[in-house]
This record gives sequence, structure tokens and C-alpha cells, in this order.
Amino acid sequence: MGERLQAFYTLSIQEPEQFWSKEAESIYWHEPFKQVLDYSRPPFAKWFVGGKTNICYNAIDRHLKDRANQAALVFVSTETQQEKIYSFSQLHHEVNVMASIMRELGVKKGDRVVIYMPMIPEALFAMYACTRIGAVHSVVFGGFAAHSLAARIDDAKPQLMITADAGSRGGKVVPYKPLVDEACQKASFPPEHVLIINRGLDPNRTVIKQRDVNYGDIKEKHLNAQVNCEWVDSEHPSYILYTSGTTGKPKGVQRDTGGYLVAMSASIQHIYCGNAGETFFTTSDIGWVVGHSYIVYGPLISGMTTVVYEGLPIRPDPGIWWDVVNKYQVSIMFSSPTAIRVLKKQDPIYLDKNKTRSLRYLFLAGEPLDEPTAQWITQSLNIPVVDNYWQTETGWPILSAMLGVDNTPRKFGSPSFPVYGYNVQLINESTGEPAKDNEKGLLAVIPPLPPGCLSTIWGDDERFVKTYFSTFKDKYIYSTFDWGVRDTDGYYFILGRTDDVINVAGHRLGTREIEEAISSHHNVVEVAVVGVNDPIKGQKPFAFVVSKDNAYAKSKADRTQLENELFQTVDQLLGAIARPARVFFVSILPKTRSGKLLRRSIQALAEGRDPGDLTTLDDPTALESIKESLMQ
Repeated sequence: MGERLQAFYTLSIQEPEQFWSKEAESIYWHEPFKQVLDYSRPPFAKWFVGGKTNICYNAIDRHLKDRANQAALVFVSTETQQEKIYSFSQLHHEVNVMASIMRELGVKKGDRVVIYMPMIPEALFAMYACTRIGAVHSVVFGGFAAHSLAARIDDAKPQLMITADAGSRGGKVVPYKPLVDEACQKASFPPEHVLIINRGLDPNRTVIKQRDVNYGDIKEKHLNAQVNCEWVDSEHPSYILYTSGTTGKPKGVQRDTGGYLVAMSASIQHIYCGNAGETFFTTSDIGWVVGHSYIVYGPLISGMTTVVYEGLPIRPDPGIWWDVVNKYQVSIMFSSPTAIRVLKKQDPIYLDKNKTRSLRYLFLAGEPLDEPTAQWITQSLNIPVVDNYWQTETGWPILSAMLGVDNTPRKFGSPSFPVYGYNVQLINESTGEPAKDNEKGLLAVIPPLPPGCLSTIWGDDERFVKTYFSTFKDKYIYSTFDWGVRDTDGYYFILGRTDDVINVAGHRLGTREIEEAISSHHNVVEVAVVGVNDPIKGQKPFAFVVSKDNAYAKSKADRTQLENELFQTVDQLLGAIARPARVFFVSILPKTRSGKLLRRSIQALAEGRDPGDLTTLDDPTALESIKESLMQ
């Protein structure tokens, strides 16, 4: 960490009130805050106490004076072959219409609105409209199964639900309305109304009288609507976003208003290096935290244009994202390692550097970035590629280079340094003391958590404390549940989840460490390592590998040869103790639609168990590929 960045970071930790007071100057406050931080009830932190503001005003209204005609939202769908640009002025109009419709349907300040939508502009209109009137949105990833949606409905108890007749993926229509109807039947607290955006994709869509409202029809009554922003307290909930938990009950991350605004504005400047007037293209989905922070809110709060993309990265061809970058002169791009690995498998002709000249930075997050993928995309684009690490709970990065503060060198495979505001510690699991350099430890944050992080779990303060702050006795420390290590230069490396640890004959091995070793082989595109029960050793590691040339691994002799080469690679890099018991060759690994590897499902299949809840599975053929490999 350079001197400039060190000074910036140290100020944020030692003088947080001074630091965040200055960062808060970038936000419009309708009433100024009286206290920067209230940490009188640990581990709960309240930021910018006494201040009143509004997220929608900061994202849209305040830009009308200077940016009314600038593009605010660019919509590109390769599913329906639609493209549309909304200026800040046009977006302001659409959001006012949506807010007025919500008011007619009974939504008031503090009410919850469940948004179950594909990646279309109306989904963002709905999110901005909620924050405009002080309602709390809960976006559920479009395509989630009915029982998962019902559980989220019952936890949030919404006044209104907003959906579309259907989404589309890979050219295949995915009807939403039947899932919504089933979820509302299963839920104990269904919404009073369901507002439906009819895209004309599902001709068999049913209508439930009194409950269902057609957006196209009701919109006609509100075309001239002007809805004033509701000025809310800084700690007023802006949204709920559900994340996976260890129990059946959904875990709703609750975000505040003022702290989130400041965190978004600061991160666009210091981490993502975005400037007002530029274009920001995040390839995520609004159903995930990356979509909330860096499709919907962060860019617009900073006066940037945001790209909303519906489609796959390889359809109609693997050059589509670079076409979007070129056409809309994208400066900042944010994607995931999984997406880049998909592109890495395609013909290099599709990555035309002439199309990426406007691009200044590529940011990657969502899972650890392996070194071969990092090297490939860095060399291909010839721009800084920045790995950043964070969670649904934090809302913005915990670890990252901060090139807006200091142009520090990056190391492949490392998300660099602790970000300002996060008092990051690596803690030795056995002693509870800080880990030394090159010693594996639990990645943790000493509270208070900085602005923008979860303020609690929706409706369950006790669970908030028990889940995140109870790992260590007698002191509140926020656990990320990830293993990490810090090298002698201060760079951090993520080794995997604490529940992704394999115990082989008393030796604790991080799956991520083994995966990194296997990934270094020139013929490996992707790998997943899981621990499988063993009556003698406790567990043994199984590796599931996607090779560059799938045909190469079809014959038994070829598979055996490559398996032996991978054994030797692991032996050389980690030692024989980390060598997988078996290597299985598959065509695809099972992942969620956001790119998370379904390790537990792979492990269950390897142990002959039911793979469990697969509502978020992206490609069902992936599990079949695992099953077939296990039978070979």
C-alpha cells in the first residue's frame, strides 16, 4: 500500500467521523445531519444521524439542472432485439409515473414492494420510484422458484408486487406470471395488488381480477404525474435484499438511505474511477447486490450513464459485450470471473481491441479471480483489470485497489488491500489473535461497519448479531466467513469460504488453494474441488475439471494422462497432502445465475445424496455432466 493510500486509509479508521463527514459532502441533504456516527449500541451503527435525504433525488432529480438531456439509462436486450436510451429528463418522467401508480395502489412510506422482474427499464423505474416515496423495495431475482418467492413475500409482507409476464434467456421465454400466482397462493401474506408489465412474451398469461393490474392500462391515467420526493431519515430502510442462510428462513439484508448514498458516491470516485458524463456497464442482474449498487444506484448518483443489459455474453455472438462497449463508449465495465472465463473459451477474433478503446478499467467480483483468467483478460484488453472482494451484506467492496486514490500495482489473484472504512483483520482460528503475514486466517472486520453496509437483518436484530458478530467470544467482530492470507507486501488473497474447508486426516485444506493449483495447468479452463466423506481420512478432495479441449478428455487414456498431470501440478505447488483423490472431467460446472459455484450440490452428488435446492441453478445440464463423470 503506497504512502498516499496508507494515509487515506488510516484517516478513515482512526478518524472515521472526520473522514465520512467530508465524503458526505457529495450528497444532497435536505436537512443536514447532526451526528456522523452513533455507535452507542454495538454492533449496530447509525450513520449521518439527524440528516434527511432521498436516494431517488440524488440519483435523478439533482442532475436535471445540468444533465437533463444526457443519457441516464441505456437498455440493450439481445433477447428481444430492443435498444432504448432514456435521458435523465425522460427517466425522471417514467419514475414519477411509476411512483404515482404505486400511490394509487396504496403504497406508502415504509411499505414494502416486491419486484420480481427481468432486466428491463421498468424494473429500475420501480426501484427508483420506491426510494422516491420512501417505500422499501425487495428485488427477487427473476426466475426464482415459487416457494422461494413465497418465503420472501412472507418475510417482507409487501403491499404491492411488480412483475412482468415473462423474461427470456438464450431466446427461450421464461413465464413469470405462473410463478407469481403460485407464490401468492403459497404465501401467508400475499400482496394486495400485483402490477404486471406485459411484454407480449406470454400469450397464455392469466389475470386474477381485483388483484392484478396492467401497467400499460393504469399508466395512461398518470402520464402527467409529479410526485414529490419523500425526505427520509438517513437510517430509513431503502431496500431489503435476501441472501443465502443456513436455515430455511430467508435472510433479508437491510440497507439504510444516507449511509448507502455516501458509500455509493465515494466508491464510484475512489474505487471505480468513474466521472460524471461517462458510461458504466455492469453485466450483473438487478436481483443481486452488484446490480443494486452498480447498475441501479452508484452510476446515476455520480451523474454517469448506466447500461442495463438483458441477454447472454455469447449471444448473438461472443463479441456482443464489446459491441455494447463500442457503441455506447463505455468507460468503466464491471463483470464476474465466471463471465470472463466463458469469453476466454471463445474464438479470440471476437475480442476486437478496436471496440474497447473507450474502456479505461475492468472490475471483476463475485468470486475469487484465478490468475490465468486475470492474465488473459489483462493482456487481451491492455487496461487495468481490478479484482475486488465484497458481499451482499456490505453493499460495496471490502478489499480492492483504490486507483482513484493511488495507482498501486495489482497482483494477479489478489483483490489488493482493505478498503477505506473497513478495519480489516485476519484472525487465527485457533488463537483468536491477528494472523501473521502468510498465515491463513478468518477475514473479519472490527466494527463499526462503514456506511452502506447492512444495518441489520430485516425484522430480526437478534439474528443479525448471532450470524455476523458471534464467531469470537466476548467481542464483537464481523465475520465474512471467508479464509484469507496477507503477503509481506500487504496484499490479501481469498482462499475460500470457511465452510469450503476439507479436513483430510487432520489437515485442513482450503478448496480454493487446490483449485488455484489445478487452474495453473495450461489445459484447464475451470475447476471445482469438494470434500467427500471418507471412512478413514474423514474427507478426501474430488476435483471436477472443465478442460480447454473437451474432446481431449473423452478417451480413458487421455483422461488418465491429464489426471496424472494435474496430480503432479498439485504435488509441486501444494504438496502430496493436497492431491485430489480423483479428477473428473465435465463439460460444465453447476452454478447459480449470478455465477456462484454450487459446491454443496456437487458434494452431495459425489456422496450419493440429493443435491438439494436448485432454484438458482443456471444450466440443468451441468448436474447431468457431474453425474456422468462420476459414473465413468
